[in-house]
Amino acid sequence: MSKLGTYAGPFVNEAARDFADSLVTAVNTTASVASHIYAKIPGSRIFARYVHASYQNDPYRSLLEACLVLFMIWYFVGKKHQPGKQNIETPLTEKEVQELIDEWDPEPLVAPLSEAQRMELDKTPVISGPSGSKVKLLDGKERLNFASYNFVGAMNQESTKESAISALRKYGVGTCGPCGFYGTLDVHMELERDLARFMGVEGAIVYSQGFSTIGSVIPAFAKRGDIIVADAGVSFAVQIGLRISRSIVKYYKHNDMQDLERVLQQLAKERKLKKKPLTRQFIVVEGLYADHGDICPLPELIELKNKYKYRLILEESFSIGVLGDRGAGVCDHYGIPATEVEIISASISNAIGSAGGFCCGSKEIVEHQRLGGQSYVFSASMPAMLAVSGIEGVKYLEAHPEAFTTLRQNAAVMRSALKKSLGQPQIVDIGGDVESPVIHLRLIHTSHFENRADQDRTLQEVVDEIIRNGVLVTRAKHVTDHEVINEPQPSIRIAVSAAHTKKEVEKAATVVAAALKKVLKARR
Repeated sequence: MSKLGTYAGPFVNEAARDFADSLVTAVNTTASVASHIYAKIPGSRIFARYVHASYQNDPYRSLLEACLVLFMIWYFVGKKHQPGKQNIETPLTEKEVQELIDEWDPEPLVAPLSEAQRMELDKTPVISGPSGSKVKLLDGKERLNFASYNFVGAMNQESTKESAISALRKYGVGTCGPCGFYGTLDVHMELERDLARFMGVEGAIVYSQGFSTIGSVIPAFAKRGDIIVADAGVSFAVQIGLRISRSIVKYYKHNDMQDLERVLQQLAKERKLKKKPLTRQFIVVEGLYADHGDICPLPELIELKNKYKYRLILEESFSIGVLGDRGAGVCDHYGIPATEVEIISASISNAIGSAGGFCCGSKEIVEHQRLGGQSYVFSASMPAMLAVSGIEGVKYLEAHPEAFTTLRQNAAVMRSALKKSLGQPQIVDIGGDVESPVIHLRLIHTSHFENRADQDRTLQEVVDEIIRNGVLVTRAKHVTDHEVINEPQPSIRIAVSAAHTKKEVEKAATVVAAALKKVLKARR
């Protein structure tokens, strides 16, 4: 066997070499033919240079692209799933189907109401008929309305009703489309011109929803990485806008200009020490704070924003149609041109007596929002009858400047009458500026209550007693556990109107004071 192996070895090696040579020849021939065929394909040389350069510079990229090509081939060549054509070997019987249906327990679309939410729902008064300075509830009795934001009495004007009806017959109910698509009407453009003229700025843009206006305006200008310094007392609508912007948000103490300057100085030092790049910087405040009823110190704000190179975003839903000789807001109140503020936003549903919101400023500020304002771009435009109502509301503000004086007088009478009727010692804090028609009544001795829910229940008892005695007011409602900053202390909110007479205001103050005394005395 050893001799046989010795003689067979050379023949085996020679056969292996011949096979290897033939294999190499075949591979070379195949590669040559493939290369020849590939060279005839248009653009093959460009592709070859791209692959070669890609492999040299980034081989992992070439590998990733090859995997993607293989996946695409597998996806398009592979067998497709066709719903409804799969074979069911053993179909379910009717009994089995019924058992599966009986076992299925669908989840509720919304969570069940808590005890506090159920109480709030049960205690909500329902108005039967039109709203105004006086309203009729479902029990058929009339109440003085100190719950609606009908500040100058523009609600339910006959001219507004007639114009709205005419617009409804001419344009229909709604546009069913965004403003930038086919939702813009001539009345929208007219309303924007009227608002810009009334505010004393270059232009204005109208939004279809009042609450979402400021929530769209802020993120239209402030993006991730930008800096926003906001008052700690801003309302929930403003907080939503701050959250959506994803900017760096710093809060300062409510209406405290010294604390604001401290925050601005701290941010300037941090940027200088860490050599951060310059970003967009904004200060966000309200003209008249919805949750507090006080007015922002606009002159100091403008001085600080100019000193530290910030832009000012001013939310004026509760100051437009309220403050100033013309009712043009906090700028009019301080005698400062509105052009000193970069961005002004407000709701049309309060003093103007319609629905929706607007933002005004320079032409660049306005035109940017037509492509960058989320609520403007993606929401259906305002119905024509509401736009016409807004036009009539602006006309009412311009034609009745005396209403602003009456409003301030009524607000002063309400505060004075409350203090006189409540007497001493004080049991509630009457919050807000003396000229503010938004008055919050907050309990002083909170240590007598178990928790916040106990305060809410007590104030609701006071509200129920007030309504039973002929005056409609409400508790200030907040979105529990969703406030970005500390939720304001529970309060009863009173909204004074210029449509009320002095006697009606004094009567309302007497009823409110009597209800507070009665309920709080019973709890002692």
